[in-house]
Amino acid sequence: MPISSILVVLLRLFGAKVGKEVRIKPGIYIKYPWKLEIDDFSWLADCYLDNLDEIKIGKNCCISQQAVLITGNHNYTNTKFSLITGPIVLEDGAWIGARATVGPGVTIHSHAVLTMGSVATKNLMPYAIYHGTPAIQVKDRVIKA
Repeated sequence: MPISSILVVLLRLFGAKVGKEVRIKPGIYIKYPWKLEIDDFSWLADCYLDNLDEIKIGKNCCISQQAVLITGNHNYTNTKFSLITGPIVLEDGAWIGARATVGPGVTIHSHAVLTMGSVATKNLMPYAIYHGTPAIQVKDRVIKA
């Protein structure tokens, strides 16, 4: 992916912290690069990062095609409909499936998987696979050598 290295350079120029051997596919949308941190060996497809707050992506993470990470929402109980933001953290080895959505303030713990089309509104526990809307744990993630 020759364009990946160009995208990494552009992100760094705009203030993102990007580790080594990170792969970024064309078509990605990042609202505020200076609020993005991507650690080593992670891979981002043509996803949508609406990062009104910080997004931190650990080592060896994968964000698949058309996934959405959104750090802001509005307070529907307030007459001013005020903005609420919360950071998103993907710990090492986390995988966000195609067209999955991660909401504000959510941590995807180490090696957890959010399956295709699922929605994470709460933290996902380590080494677990989550599915549905809202996402619930459906089984453990077992990684074989």
